[in-house]
Amino acid sequence: MTMAETIRLALRLLEAGGKVWPKAGLSTLAFLFLAASTAAQEGDPEKGAKLFKACKSCHEIGAEARNGVGPHLDGLFGRQAGILDGFKYSSAMKKQGEEGLVWNEFTLDQYLKKPRAYVPGTRMSYRGMSRDAERTHIIAYLKTLSSEAPAENPTAAKPHRPEMGAAAMDLTGDPDYGEYLSSECVTCHQITGRADGIPSIVGWPKEPFIRALFEYKTNVRSHQVMQNMTINLGNEEIAALAAYFGSLDPQ
Repeated sequence: MTMAETIRLALRLLEAGGKVWPKAGLSTLAFLFLAASTAAQEGDPEKGAKLFKACKSCHEIGAEARNGVGPHLDGLFGRQAGILDGFKYSSAMKKQGEEGLVWNEFTLDQYLKKPRAYVPGTRMSYRGMSRDAERTHIIAYLKTLSSEAPAENPTAAKPHRPEMGAAAMDLTGDPDYGEYLSSECVTCHQITGRADGIPSIVGWPKEPFIRALFEYKTNVRSHQVMQNMTINLGNEEIAALAAYFGSLDPQ
C-alpha cells in the first residue's frame, strides 16, 4: 500500500465512522501510517519473549492468564483500554478508553515508549522502553499469545506456592487495621494510586502485595527504607495492609 492509498483509506474510515472520538481517530490514522511505513520491520517474538521477562511480575499472558498487579494481556489487540472486568484501572485509563483508545500496534508502541506521557495518570509505574526495535519485538511476542484463552476466572488467585509469605496469604486481613497501619506507607505512595516516581500500591491483589513486603522484609529486594519499614511487621499486619490497599479504587 502506498502512502497516498493509506491516507485515502484512513480518511474513508474516519468519515464512515461518523462522530469519532479524537484519540480513536488519531490512533486509527497513525496506525495505518505505521503499517505502511514499517511493513518491512517485523518484530521477533523470541526476542520479545526475553524482553517480556521484565513484565512478568505484573502481567500474565497466555493460556490460564490471570489479573495481577497489572491486567492480563490475553485478547489485548483490538480491545478498548480500561474495560477488563475485575481489574482496578486508574480513572485516567478508563477515561482514555471511553474516549476511544484501543490497543493495536501503534497505540501499544506509544504507550510502551513512555506510559505516563501517553496516558497521564496511569497506575503503571514502568518508565518506558526507549528503543524502537525492542518495542517492536515485544509487541510481536504479545501478538503471538494474545488470542490464548485466559483463566476461567482471571480475578482468582493461583494456589499458594511454598514461600515465606504463604501464612499471611492464608489470613483474612482487617482493612480497618490496615488503614491504621498505612500512615507510613502513604508518606511515599500516593493514596490516589498515581505512580509519579514511586510505584502505586492501590488496588494491588492480595498475594503480590504480601509477596513484595516479604521480599523486602527478607532482603530479597534491596531498598533500605522498605526493609526498615517491614522488618517488624508480622503476618497479621502485612495481611491487614494488603486488605486495606487492595480495597481502594485508584482515582
